[in-house]
Amino acid sequence: MKTSVSDQSFCIESEDDEEVEKLEYNRNEEDEGNEEFYASFSSQRKNSSYATQWPQSYRQSIDLYSSVPSPTIGFLGTPTLSRLGSSFLSSSLTRRFTPESLNAPVKKPLLPPSVDDEIQPHKRSTYSLATPAPSRKPSVRFDEKVQVDHGHGIPLGRQSSYGQAVVNGINVLCGVGILSTPYAAKEGGWLGLIILLTFAVLSFYTGLLLRQCLDSSPELETYPDIGQAAFGSTGRIALSIILYVELYASCVDYIILEGDNLSSLFPNAHISLGGFDLNSRRLFSLMTTLAVLPTVWLRDLSVLSYISAGGVVASFLVVFCLFWVGLVDQVGFQNKGTVLNLSTLPVAVGLYGFCYSGHAVFPNIYTSMAEPRKFSSVLLSCFGICSLLYAGTAVMGYKMFGEATESQFTLNMPKDLVASKIAVWATIVNPFTKYALTLSPVAMSLEELLPPRHLKSHVYPMLIRTALVVSTLLVGLSVPFFGLVLSLIGSLLTMLVTLILPPACYLSILRGKVGCIQWEQFHQPLELTQHSPRLFRI
Repeated sequence: MKTSVSDQSFCIESEDDEEVEKLEYNRNEEDEGNEEFYASFSSQRKNSSYATQWPQSYRQSIDLYSSVPSPTIGFLGTPTLSRLGSSFLSSSLTRRFTPESLNAPVKKPLLPPSVDDEIQPHKRSTYSLATPAPSRKPSVRFDEKVQVDHGHGIPLGRQSSYGQAVVNGINVLCGVGILSTPYAAKEGGWLGLIILLTFAVLSFYTGLLLRQCLDSSPELETYPDIGQAAFGSTGRIALSIILYVELYASCVDYIILEGDNLSSLFPNAHISLGGFDLNSRRLFSLMTTLAVLPTVWLRDLSVLSYISAGGVVASFLVVFCLFWVGLVDQVGFQNKGTVLNLSTLPVAVGLYGFCYSGHAVFPNIYTSMAEPRKFSSVLLSCFGICSLLYAGTAVMGYKMFGEATESQFTLNMPKDLVASKIAVWATIVNPFTKYALTLSPVAMSLEELLPPRHLKSHVYPMLIRTALVVSTLLVGLSVPFFGLVLSLIGSLLTMLVTLILPPACYLSILRGKVGCIQWEQFHQPLELTQHSPRLFRI
């Protein structure tokens, strides 16, 4: 006897009901397993000394500073970093970085999809049903670790793809230092470019050393964590201070950069106030400070983070404009230059060293990657692209302007050309968006030191941030030499963070496991031992 269409429909609906029950059961089982796993991991991280010592805000603030959010390129490790790193006016941040908005589990969406939506694709055929989807047990891949928010111990899954990690790395490495590479070529001569390539190779190697340090313990997530694991609390504090001083000095450079470029566009601008005569450079430095001051008061810096993502585009645009001026506008590449300048070679060394000041962010990029095993490839791509950009800019700028090369090649470009104006304005706009993001980690670390009775106050954070901004102006006016400031940062701070501290931390953390040749270790996962609980299966 043949089954009628109505009977077939009834059978299909009955099977759908059974599938719904299976999906609900699997989901409940999965949630229970996830909650049990995340609870144990969160408890481990929450009780860790790395999550309770100063600076607690480092992870959130550096993620916000370095990430490139967009519809296709998201934040490094968490969708809530804009709230964590942005609001000093919010009392939740001053209460030891425990915003109430994070109390809800991050892994659950606001509106979970209904079971009917999940099985809807299986209902497209009236006479056939697809095989029910298998349940997804909570699992962690062998090379994957779980990222945990410091405030609550909330596990935050890795979500940064390979492309996102590369762009984030380039956004950090390729900054204002590219403007001084032709000046560095002039100060060091053509043979000085060997130093640039040497720094690239060494920085790539030390970046891999930082990865090895992170893989030694599941509690290590940031550069200060590595410093604490290697040298105790003193190492964490000292390393954090060095990193924050480097960020502060970058803000000073932004003020000098704005004053130099705006004064080149409007050289006759000046103001006389009483007995004070402000020339164009000082005037525009003051105006820049007043313009960026409100941005450090913003409650949500994620807006600036979106805009600062254009820093990568701006860097390529400025280099393209330099090439256009030299080739199309026929400025030419006729200068021969000098083979080697020993007297000013140290200046070139500092400038080239500043070009690779990204190691403070590399641990954050690594711990946010969905596929950590590709971190070596990410570093290789970042350093390769940036090195080609630096070397190409240095060669073009030095060949175009010769011994007249300024500390910023935009100051040498003919003012009447359209390409020159585009390059100058791209250089001017970029620091306005990055100033607040660069200064916020420093400000947030100081806000952590406020007495408990002042944590809920809005006045003290405003005073701290205003004082930092004003101090950058005063330092910028006292040392108005962009190239020399960059060289000082590169020689003193960047080389310390990039070339000296990573090997020192590596030797301290992994003592007894260091061989003469480390290359194979960087291409093989660490073995499962009791000292490396980060690498496991469930």
